[in-house]
Amino acid sequence: MGKTISLTASDGHKFSAYEAGLADSPRSLVVVQEIFGVNHHMRTVCDGFADAGYHVIAPALFDRAERGAELGYTGPDMQRGMELRGKIAPEQTLADLLASADALGHGKIGIIGYCWGGALAWAGATQSKRFAAAVGWYGGGIAATKDATPNCPVQLHFGADDDHIPQTDVDAIRAAQPTVEIFVYEGAGHGFGCSERGSYNATATALAQERSLAFLQHNL
Repeated sequence: MGKTISLTASDGHKFSAYEAGLADSPRSLVVVQEIFGVNHHMRTVCDGFADAGYHVIAPALFDRAERGAELGYTGPDMQRGMELRGKIAPEQTLADLLASADALGHGKIGIIGYCWGGALAWAGATQSKRFAAAVGWYGGGIAATKDATPNCPVQLHFGADDDHIPQTDVDAIRAAQPTVEIFVYEGAGHGFGCSERGSYNATATALAQERSLAFLQHNL
């Protein structure tokens, strides 16, 4: 089990974060939340990476708009999450990600994100040089910046039946980024990696996790 810590971004903003794993673990990872906050599911994801030998920090990105926000998976929860995200400037979110990386140390650090966090993992790879590897699961909005240049190896995962991310977006990213590993999972929808959502797909999750861990191990 992990613990809640407090971090400070470069602009002086203090925010909470969930930390799991040993500080002397050979690999470090920033885990980036869905649009629902660092809730029970995200803490479970962090604990899983800690069990796999990672030192993990998941920043509470919503703290800039509302401290302690943890949402469920209903329609109103999603709307609330979108509202909170809309109150936070992209550069502020990136500052929180970089502060989390700094808290992990100065070795090779990876970043992995889900949903909103998947797009933020892409932002971390293209808008900074802090990360040695980036993984995004069903990151919406990546297509809008598909021509950006990644500063580290990137791996992306999408569901073939995602009702938030059209396959035309995935195709556009693939065409723009031929060196990026992109996997599409048949029968999987948006949020397929979250066991607390109706869209959970155990088979796709297991394969995506296996690929993510192999990718991170190779690059970190």
